Amino acid sequence: MKISIITAVYNNKSHLQDAIDSVYNQTYNNIEYIIIDGNSTDGTLDLIKKNAHKISKWISEKDNGIYDALNKGIELASGEIIGFLHSDDMYSSNSIIEDIVNQFKISGNDSIYGDLCYVSKTNIETTIRYWKSKPFHQKLLKKGWMPPHPTFFVKKDIYNNFGTFNVTFKIAADYDLMLRFLGQKKISTSYLPKTIIKMRTGGVSNNSVKNVLQKSCEDYIALKNNSIGGIATLILKNISKISQFFIRN
Repeated sequence: MKISIITAVYNNKSHLQDAIDSVYNQTYNNIEYIIIDGNSTDGTLDLIKKNAHKISKWISEKDNGIYDALNKGIELASGEIIGFLHSDDMYSSNSIIEDIVNQFKISGNDSIYGDLCYVSKTNIETTIRYWKSKPFHQKLLKKGWMPPHPTFFVKKDIYNNFGTFNVTFKIAADYDLMLRFLGQKKISTSYLPKTIIKMRTGGVSNNSVKNVLQKSCEDYIALKNNSIGGIATLILKNISKISQFFIRN
């Protein structure tokens, strides 16, 4: 099975090399790696060109935000499975993609997800927060549960049939997409109980009070649009994050 991995980047020369090498060093040998650059001005484009032999496809042009960029990547992807690796992030091991593809083969499901480790921006060996997931059940969505989106791998046919990211959302399009796929369309999924991604802290959704409030508003709209829940679900979703600061792999 070919797996397409998409990285959207804008002015992140300092960390993009780690993401590129994380994909390039995987033991699985049928990976299509796609980078969508938002017309960076900090030397990111030079870094992409320098690593062209490690990248299957790349484009650099102005976009309308990260979800627009990811949608461009989905359109370019030719793999049976699609996953995303943000430019600040890296895979937990060099064999994790092999593990994910094996899980698809064994389960026959439409999607796979796992655990996520938030690490220090300056020291990736320091765990700040650990998102321990669990086996999926429909009722969990109304309780504010969701898989960690960076660990969510989905067959391309699902995007073809049920759509890509809704770019009217600026921060919560990933949540909306998972509610649409898992809740509204009820695609099949399974949990791989392994850390898939190491994510550096400091993402857009949590880097200011304004963004936290905007994300909460967008999360609520996503819940209502997908007929999953309301305010109670949103409160439970936010409360559930607290325990992640006390869990370790």
